[in-house]
Amino acid sequence: MTKELRSLPESDLLFGESPALQRVIAIFDAAARVVDLDENIAVRLRRPDKVVIASLPIRHDNGAVKVYTGFRVQHSHALGPYKGGIRYHPDVDLGEVCALAMLMTWKCATMNLPLGGGKGGVRVDPLQLSTSEKEQLTRRYTAEMGPVIGPEKDIPAPDMGTDEYTMAWIMDTYSQRSGQFTPEVVTGKPVDTGGSVLRREATGRGVVYTIEEAAREIGLSLKGATVSIHGFGNVGTHAAHTIAQRGAKIIAIADVSGGYVNTRGIDVDTALSHLTRHRTLESCALGDRIAADDVLTVPCDILIPAATGHVITEKNAAKVRCKILGEGANGPTMPEADTILERNGVFTVPDIVCNAGGVIVSYFEWVQGGMNFFWTEDEIDSRLQGLLRAGFQRALALAKERKVTLRTAALANGIQRVERAMRLRGMYG
Repeated sequence: MTKELRSLPESDLLFGESPALQRVIAIFDAAARVVDLDENIAVRLRRPDKVVIASLPIRHDNGAVKVYTGFRVQHSHALGPYKGGIRYHPDVDLGEVCALAMLMTWKCATMNLPLGGGKGGVRVDPLQLSTSEKEQLTRRYTAEMGPVIGPEKDIPAPDMGTDEYTMAWIMDTYSQRSGQFTPEVVTGKPVDTGGSVLRREATGRGVVYTIEEAAREIGLSLKGATVSIHGFGNVGTHAAHTIAQRGAKIIAIADVSGGYVNTRGIDVDTALSHLTRHRTLESCALGDRIAADDVLTVPCDILIPAATGHVITEKNAAKVRCKILGEGANGPTMPEADTILERNGVFTVPDIVCNAGGVIVSYFEWVQGGMNFFWTEDEIDSRLQGLLRAGFQRALALAKERKVTLRTAALANGIQRVERAMRLRGMYG
């Protein structure tokens, strides 16, 4: 029950109706102008290579059958196999997945990785699934996407609503169907099934590494700096833990249960312990309760949006009061909000740099799986820091040279790398 859509009119795919995709295309167009990108290449890069939509029927624990919708979008493989996470969320749609796949292309290119951009998603609330139901759904998704994924084709990874166990199910299903153990078909697996050390921590830790670079640029010390974190999943929790180790004070956090503010400082270990036992921060005595999105406007030195996209908009951007905005989430800031933040002196570390730690260590895991040789934690961390900090500095240098934002500069670097590869490879067909 899989349908492939190729070269159809944009209206047929409803691309133009997606705010997420409109945002990504808008920032792409802005960066393309900076590097004078050939319009013949630009028109190709505004659309994905391939879109797959699949129906995913599963039998729930109560015996009822329900059909979910799954997506896999492959944007560009000019630099290498498609690479990107799989998101389980009730609001996932085709436009969002297309936008995230496009962002992955620029993220990989900006970090000098030999990978292209892809993304997957299932329209489901994972918190409403039992473990067995989630496993069924994952294995069905893998079976439907089997023809288009693979270690040399498209390598999935975890994203919102998925984790290392999800990846282990994908790897096992793919291996069973291919007749051989294929650990490199996905990244973000448990270490015991061929995963890499630090993959779970990589995105959140990388957020802090890039914030450190931004802090040096504006002369801000992390020791004693106040931090607000919107989103307390994998990225937010590891970012909180890492930045707290540097002496920063977490004064506000939010998850699906709401927001929590404590100007004296929130104990990260207490929050993490409660989260492990109860899955959310509900009823945890962390501080004063506020609406989750109000955490975005709590005065602080560093704001880390680490949940969903499009949370900083034209309506609330003027109320964002921070010195550094580190985008732990994909696409948290809308284009019209960027202008307001820049005018107010906020130093934004864009998502394709700030949260690139996950795909960097995913790349390491893919390489290690193919070699059956694994690096130590210190080696992984050193390589991660090297690529992230270098990517940040390349973007910063171009931003200063062209007098553009760091977001535009980072994207321009990625676009130029993809353009060079496309010109060298030529057009087939």
